[in-house]
Amino acid sequence: MPTFCSLPEVPSLIGLARKERVSLYLVGGYLRDQHLGRCGRDLDFIVSKGAVAFARVFARKSRGAFILLDAENGCARVAIKSREGLWTYDFADLRAKDLAGDIKKRDFTINTLVVDLMALKAGQDILSACLKNPRALSDIKAKVIRMTGAAAFDDDPLRLLRAYSLSAQTGFRVDPRTLLAIKPRIRLIRKVSPERVRDELFKIFETTRAARTIRLMEKSGLLFAVIPQLKLLESVPKGGYHHLNVWKHSLLALAEFEKSLKAVQPGSELGQYFSAIVGGGHSRAALIKFACLLHDTGKPETRKEMPGGRLSFHGHERVGRDITRIISRQLKLSTAERYALEDMVALHLRPGYMSNYKKAPGKMVFRFLRDAKEEAVSVLLLALCDQRATRGPLTKPEDIQHQAEIIDPLIGLFFEKKREKPFVRLIDGNDLIKELKLVPGPEFKSILAAIDEAQHLGKITTREQALDFVYLLPLR
Repeated sequence: MPTFCSLPEVPSLIGLARKERVSLYLVGGYLRDQHLGRCGRDLDFIVSKGAVAFARVFARKSRGAFILLDAENGCARVAIKSREGLWTYDFADLRAKDLAGDIKKRDFTINTLVVDLMALKAGQDILSACLKNPRALSDIKAKVIRMTGAAAFDDDPLRLLRAYSLSAQTGFRVDPRTLLAIKPRIRLIRKVSPERVRDELFKIFETTRAARTIRLMEKSGLLFAVIPQLKLLESVPKGGYHHLNVWKHSLLALAEFEKSLKAVQPGSELGQYFSAIVGGGHSRAALIKFACLLHDTGKPETRKEMPGGRLSFHGHERVGRDITRIISRQLKLSTAERYALEDMVALHLRPGYMSNYKKAPGKMVFRFLRDAKEEAVSVLLLALCDQRATRGPLTKPEDIQHQAEIIDPLIGLFFEKKREKPFVRLIDGNDLIKELKLVPGPEFKSILAAIDEAQHLGKITTREQALDFVYLLPLR
């Protein structure tokens, strides 16, 4: 059981609080997680006054990064890197006249546990020092997320979304009365900054319960208030290859991806690929889950009814890429994350095209890996889960099996290529100018791309062959 001495920086925080003559309380999620037998690295503190100034001094003394969260309400964060990972320390002013009033204004009962750090004794374990709070302990034991009061959502509408992110992280169910209070307030989420919405949304994607939680958010209407573009997917009916409308199909694709993750070993190449941070502190696995929801967003705009009642969605992957760009910008995702999502959506049909062959042609495989780059495996698995979520009368089990037989070796090939020495071109643009007397221009890019492809496919292996190959190209 951790004591305050075993928590990084907490002893120095207590010393700083005494020096600054303020009261300091540890509150909320860290204590909740300790009761659940989990070790978090996010600590929340209440400061009796001057929380922002207190955080600035602490950041300077601990050499941590200071982040102002809310100047108006007196809230700041200090992030400190350690061998265990990143620790975050959030400081907030009292939001009432006293501690009891502040606790009543918190979001959910399971987050109302509190420790008075100024009264903590050396060697005393954290949980034994918690101020008595039977309601919080009862709800933790019952695994229920219950609002402290409906006013909590009016005070901070992000809590509407946090109810679901907490459910995803803990596996707790949301109390029915809390759900009833959420429904009439869903529009309030639009008042929340996109950065805060994004962070809560990705807390859901980082869990193993994303599909279930997104389904509950949809049921309340909150999901479509957060990402309105997804609402349009409900209007696209099932077709010959689909047994669900496009929205439910996308949700099933997410569930299929979460199911596939269960078989992945954390330390394997695939496990490391999924856990890699693409940008913004979010894992690639979380981004793929988001892509599962976004991959068909272009279908409502490209829907056309063909002779015989068949529906066509020609070009929906390109339109979906553009919609994904808009959603990514709305949520303030990093540039790397936006590009990764755009590539997943834009390329998600390509593996299906390769499965039209008994064995995918080498040229098609090369061009796919070239275009998808680091997201090749993401695209392959998105396509596989997309196929598995397609169970209409025209879908054949052997087609699903064949696509898996095409995709599995390509995943292996991706990692095989990663282990190889970096690719070195046989010739470059300078050779085109010096050796072949070509005038630099836009066609240089396509010439060098054609040479690269031929080299990758083993058609040319020497510099001389590369120079001769240029003469075979249809130059303008």
